[in-house]
Amino acid sequence: MKPLKIIIVLLLLTSFNFYAQGDNMKEKREQIKTMKIAFLTTELDLNSTEAEKFWPIYNTFEEKEFELKHLKMRSFIKKYKEGKDKMSEKEASTLLNQIENNEEEIFVLRKKFIGNLKGILPASKIIRLKKSEEDFNRKLLMQYRNKGQRKE
Repeated sequence: MKPLKIIIVLLLLTSFNFYAQGDNMKEKREQIKTMKIAFLTTELDLNSTEAEKFWPIYNTFEEKEFELKHLKMRSFIKKYKEGKDKMSEKEASTLLNQIENNEEEIFVLRKKFIGNLKGILPASKIIRLKKSEEDFNRKLLMQYRNKGQRKE
């Protein structure tokens, strides 16, 4: 069962999770979304035509990606935690297949998203988008870490 534990840890590390309760989580997600929109708008330097077409596609993609990365993964992690000590090899294999299928869905979603963007943005801006998303996540993580260090 060690490979399953390693895979779950890796999947957790690849997706950035914020844990909060109820309305507080929604509030934090909205704050982050607002910050991300401002950051990406600046980084991508979208003209009004590009922005008008880009944001509805991007927002739809973000919602679906969040569902796959966070909500579905949370259910997989819950299943693992509930049965980790008594999970049979068959059950572990089934869970691993579900996780792999989820990862594949994320890949297909991103591929479709990039295909949709090709008709709206030049390739250079699509590449800049990927880099900007990573930069934003890194910046957010640093803010989160710095906030945690100040509390100690």
